[in-house]
Amino acid sequence: MNIAIDGPAGAGKSTIAKRIAKELGYIYVDTGAMYRAMALYFIRIGVSSDDGEAISSKCKDADISIEYRNGEQVVLLNGEDVTGMLRTEEVGNMASATSVNGDVRKKLVELQQKLAATTDVVMDGRDIGTVVLPNAEVKVYLTASSAVRAKRRYDELVAKGETPDIDKIEADIIERDNRDMNREISPLKQAEDATLIDSSYMSIDEVVNAVIDLTKR
Repeated sequence: MNIAIDGPAGAGKSTIAKRIAKELGYIYVDTGAMYRAMALYFIRIGVSSDDGEAISSKCKDADISIEYRNGEQVVLLNGEDVTGMLRTEEVGNMASATSVNGDVRKKLVELQQKLAATTDVVMDGRDIGTVVLPNAEVKVYLTASSAVRAKRRYDELVAKGETPDIDKIEADIIERDNRDMNREISPLKQAEDATLIDSSYMSIDEVVNAVIDLTKR
């Protein structure tokens, strides 16, 4: 059984996917974390987000894998656990910019499809239902308004002791949406057979239950 959850940045895909996987006993594959790990790699070696040639060349040297330790997903970059380094704004913006590269996507999609072919998975990202797992039994397009997504991100950063600018956060989200939806390779869009869920005014439990109901049907 494959469950594909797509949607824009900040819609709650990862939170929902993790909960569903835990409740159903499936493997959660955080594709966004894989792209973020690749982005972190580019940042570390000094590759510019607009240098397509270097991105295509250097991505081949990055070994990215997912393991489960004590029931938690761990993302490995060239053997190093980088799970705690992937959720910064810098890494997120680099991931959005470099994920459009065909060589980056090809390398990571192959790993994602291999995982899904051998076990029950919940996978979230931008193009899971349309490209990575087009034959997934359950497809969901999870979204929320840009204002709601910005407030969620703002609250996360405040909880970490930061002092973010909510207007800048929303502007970045809108810019990222536009980039993701209009990129040439695997643009963000709702699959024709996906169920649309707007989580703007839904609790996490309500969204999780809605997806699990779809799975049971």
